[in-house]
Amino acid sequence: MAAGSSTAMGPAAYTLVIERIFDAPRELVFKAWVDPTHLVRWLGPQGFTGTVISMDVRPGGAYRFHMRSAEGVEYWQQGAYREIVEPERFVRTCAWADADGNPTGPETLMTVTFEEYDGRTKLIFQQVFESAAARDAHRSGTASALDRLAEYLAAAA
Repeated sequence: MAAGSSTAMGPAAYTLVIERIFDAPRELVFKAWVDPTHLVRWLGPQGFTGTVISMDVRPGGAYRFHMRSAEGVEYWQQGAYREIVEPERFVRTCAWADADGNPTGPETLMTVTFEEYDGRTKLIFQQVFESAAARDAHRSGTASALDRLAEYLAAAA
């Protein structure tokens, strides 16, 4: 095996990729991710409520979100934006944390791209996890959150 091969194969094998078409303009879909007034309307899977604690959308800017499940379980997520190209894409790190902001899991890398698609928007979500198990554990929650985004955009458009 060539030097670096396992590293190159690892992230690809552990990347969650979800593509969706949204019946909304690209600018609105992008804003739904980077504007806290939009994001709180769909943050988290079905049944969750979300709060944006802080959100500095610029390269190097940090964010912190709080989500609560219907059963009352609380989750915090935080990270930093690495790249913002409005309305085409953003890249940010993500880590689960406790209520005090101490990371409780490994940092992942999320890239979301937004493409024009016949008057609609094609969204490509990619998140690199530390293992296939972690990737698979996030699949249904991410898909559910994207369902909520679709519902929000249908009402907002």
